[in-house]
Amino acid sequence: MIKRLKELRKEKHISQQELADAIIVTQQSVNRYENHDVEPGIETLIKMAKFFNTSVDYLIGNTDVNFKSGRYDIDILSENESCIIEKYRKIDDKYKKIVSNLIDEFISLQ
Repeated sequence: MIKRLKELRKEKHISQQELADAIIVTQQSVNRYENHDVEPGIETLIKMAKFFNTSVDYLIGNTDVNFKSGRYDIDILSENESCIIEKYRKIDDKYKKIVSNLIDEFISLQ
């Protein structure tokens, strides 16, 4: 069941209709997801997660880790950790392996 849909929609200040248009369902479907224990299909859940920049696990309440606007929930990661993750995500894929190797080296030196 989607536990956080209404909360995320209100945080984004959008109507049920605006969300429905974005994920290509009806407003009535969004209303049922939020208020009547109706579960969407996996494709719709994935569209919602992408729209809100979060995970399906967060939407359904399987985790409290929420990825918002390029940052992990500050209660889970420190500000510095969030900053490092943001920077890492901006690196071209071909350089991410180098960064990973450097981190491994630093860990082995401790």
